[in-house]
Amino acid sequence: MSLSSAFNIINSSFRAIGAQTATISTNIANANTPGHSRQIANPITDAFNGVAVTSITRVTNAALAAQVNQSTSDSAAQTAISDGVSALARTVSDSSTSTTSGAQQNGNSPFALLANFRVALSTYEAQPASQTTAQAAVAAARQVATSINAGAAAVTQVRTQADQSIAQAVGTVNGLLAKFQTVNNSIIGGLANGENVGSLQDTRDGIITQLSQQMGVTTSLNSNGSMSIFTDNGATLFQTAPANVTFAPSGALGPSQTGAQVFINGQQITGATTNTPLQSGAIAGLVQLRDTVAPQYQAQLDQIAGNLITAFQETDQSLTNPGLPPRPGLFTTPGATSVPPQPTWSGLANTITINPTVDPAQGGNSSLLRDGGISDTANQDYTYNTSGEAGYTGRLSQMIASLTTPMSFSTGAGLGSSASITDYANASVSWLQGQYQTTSGSAAYQSSLQAQATAALGNATGVNLDTELTNMLTIESSYTASAKLLTTVSGMLKTLVNAV
Repeated sequence: MSLSSAFNIINSSFRAIGAQTATISTNIANANTPGHSRQIANPITDAFNGVAVTSITRVTNAALAAQVNQSTSDSAAQTAISDGVSALARTVSDSSTSTTSGAQQNGNSPFALLANFRVALSTYEAQPASQTTAQAAVAAARQVATSINAGAAAVTQVRTQADQSIAQAVGTVNGLLAKFQTVNNSIIGGLANGENVGSLQDTRDGIITQLSQQMGVTTSLNSNGSMSIFTDNGATLFQTAPANVTFAPSGALGPSQTGAQVFINGQQITGATTNTPLQSGAIAGLVQLRDTVAPQYQAQLDQIAGNLITAFQETDQSLTNPGLPPRPGLFTTPGATSVPPQPTWSGLANTITINPTVDPAQGGNSSLLRDGGISDTANQDYTYNTSGEAGYTGRLSQMIASLTTPMSFSTGAGLGSSASITDYANASVSWLQGQYQTTSGSAAYQSSLQAQATAALGNATGVNLDTELTNMLTIESSYTASAKLLTTVSGMLKTLVNAV
C-alpha cells in the first residue's frame, strides 16, 4: 500500500467518523423530542479500501405507528362523546339522600324534583285551606318545569358546541393537509438527491398523528418515498394533493334541527345517510354526540314534558254541556290553548312552564291548583271544586295519582313505551348516568391504550441514551486508532522526505 493510499483511507475514516458522530449527536439532542425516530449511519468499505457513510437509516415500525394512529383516533372519538355526555349529566346530579317520603331534597334532575313536587302536593292535600302550602306546591311544580328546561337547554348547548367543534376540526384537517403536502414534496425531492430526510419523515409522521386526532386514517408509502392518506372509511384524503374537506356550520341546534355533515371532495363521510361513515377520530365522536346521544336525551325530556302536560290537563266538568276538549292545566307551554298530541311533542322540554293563572309570581291564584279552572278562569266548565269548599281535595288527589299512573311514551326515546311519569323520569336519569359511566370509562380506557401504544413505538424507534453513548465510545476508539495511524504514516512520510 502506498503512503498516498494510506492517507486516503485515513481521510475517509475521519469523514465516516464525522458522519457517524453527527448522527449520534442528532439522536442524543432529540432523545426527548416526541416523534423523533432514531437514525443510524451505515458505513461501508469503498472501492479504495477506505470507509464511507453512504446512507442513514431511520428506525421505523409501521405496525406500531399504525396502532398509535388508530388508538389516537379511538381515544379522540370517545373523549368527544364523554365530554358532551358529562355536560349533560351535570344537569341530573342528585347528590342528596332520599327522605322517608321519597323526596331527594338537593337533587336537580326532573326525577328528584318530581319527587319533591309529589311531597308538596301531598302536604297541600293534607292542608287544602292553607295558602302557604298551595304556593309551595306551585313553586315545586315550577322547579320541575325549570329542571326540564335546563336539561333541554344543555342538549342544545352540547349539540351546538359539537357542531362548532366539527367546524374547527375540519379546519384543522385542511391546515394539516397543506403542511403535509409541503413536507411530502420535500421528502420526495430529498430522496431523489440522496439527502438525509429523517427529520422530514419525523415531521410527516407527526402530521399523520395529528390528523388521526381528528379522523381515523390509514397510510401507504409509494415507490418514490411519498405517502398517501385514506380515511378509515376508505375515502382518499391525500394522494399527490390534498382532498377538499368541507363542512357548513349549522349554528345553534335546537330540537328537531339536523346538523350538516362532513364531505371529502363532495363525498359525504359522516351521518346516518351514508353507507360508510367515518369510524373514529374527534369528528366521528362529535357527530355521534350531536346527532345521536344528545337528541336521544332531548327526546326523553320531551316525553316527560308532554306527559306532564297531558297528566295535569283539565277536562270538562260540566254536567249540562259535556264534551269540551281537554285544556292545559298546571303544566303548559306559552300561549297554548289545547293539549298537544304525542307526535308534536318534539321541543316541549324547551318550552314547558307552569300556567301563569296559577302562579302567584305572575299574578296568578295558587288556589286554582286545588279548585281547577287553571286553563280558563272565565269558564266554569273546567272548575273541579264547584262548591268552593276550602277542604276540597279531589283534584289534588287526582294530581298525586297521575304521577304514578302508567302512561304511554314513544319508544323512539329508548326507554320503553309504558311507565309512570316518575318512573320514566327515574329511568331517564339512570340512562344518562349510565351513558356517563360508559363513555367516561371508554375514554379512559382508550386513552390508556393510546399511551401504551405511544410508549411501545417510542421503545421500538426512539433514542436510547445508553446505546448512543456506547456507540459514541466505539467511534471515539475508531477515531483514536485513525489518529494513531495518521501519526505513523506522517512519520513514515517525514522519514522518506528526509532521506531524499
